[in-house]
Amino acid sequence: MAQKAHKRYGEIMRDVEELINDHIAHQTAGTHDRSKLKLLVPSISVFYTPLLLHEAFRYQDVRRHISFRRFVPPSFNDIRLVLNTAQVMSLVKDGPLELVTFDGDVTLYDDGESLTAENPVIPFIIRLMLSGTKIGIVTAAGYTDAARYYGRLHGLLDAIHASDMPRRYKKNLVPDMLSYVPRQAWQLEEMRAWRDEDVVELLDVAERALRDCISNMKLRAEILRKERAVGLIPKTAGYKFAREELEETVLVTQKILEMSAVGKRLPFCGNDVFVDIGDKSWGVLACQRFFGGIEGGKTLHVGDQFLSAGANDFKARLACTTA
Repeated sequence: MAQKAHKRYGEIMRDVEELINDHIAHQTAGTHDRSKLKLLVPSISVFYTPLLLHEAFRYQDVRRHISFRRFVPPSFNDIRLVLNTAQVMSLVKDGPLELVTFDGDVTLYDDGESLTAENPVIPFIIRLMLSGTKIGIVTAAGYTDAARYYGRLHGLLDAIHASDMPRRYKKNLVPDMLSYVPRQAWQLEEMRAWRDEDVVELLDVAERALRDCISNMKLRAEILRKERAVGLIPKTAGYKFAREELEETVLVTQKILEMSAVGKRLPFCGNDVFVDIGDKSWGVLACQRFFGGIEGGKTLHVGDQFLSAGANDFKARLACTTA
């Protein structure tokens, strides 16, 4: 039974893999709206690489014993791991992988915490750097001084500083040991068109929406305003909002911004209850440009928020492959 299930699951993965290949062929021909996959899934977007789904399923089936389960079918987690594995396999096969960007909170470290010396991701990031892969930390922290970023990333930065890694490889990290990079050096042409008064207006609209939610739902929260972001945080350390309160606040604020005039002029995104100017696609595109124009098919963004409704890593799919 396990052999039959393995064969059948593998056939399904190969069929989906062929649908994606057909879609990529239509992309190349400029007729992606006519692909079989687009007809089946109208919301499907651009693929930067093929996905080796059949090979990835065989790899994960050995580790997760999916075919041997009789009562628990392939789960969301199973499928997500197969997709991530397929993407990495495809990037390695078509290598080299030129850029990997990481989200911060809940991806490299726990929510609100820091990347400390004992973090298990550090040696892997260093291995990537030594292989010539560029690294970017794409986070909406929005600090205006280097010390705050050092506080969040000190484990990685100290490990790189203490290593015998040649200087040319140390330059594979953004931020490069927190040296200041002028905005003009990384800013995209589209970003230069964003007017400061529009930024202030959008954040003002968002702040009013957040204050209304605090008042209406009697939230134990206070507003935190940054140069290019605004959000709400608990009034007392350790206090956690109810999930329903967070979701209501996010959706109310998102809808008010979408209906506003300035919300149509400026891109924005929100995660938990923070509204940021721009989104992860702009951050990844800026890293690609900073390193000389790296393509989406040579870039991988790793994050934790990929739901289509406002999750802040979702937009990275516009710029590159994702996991």
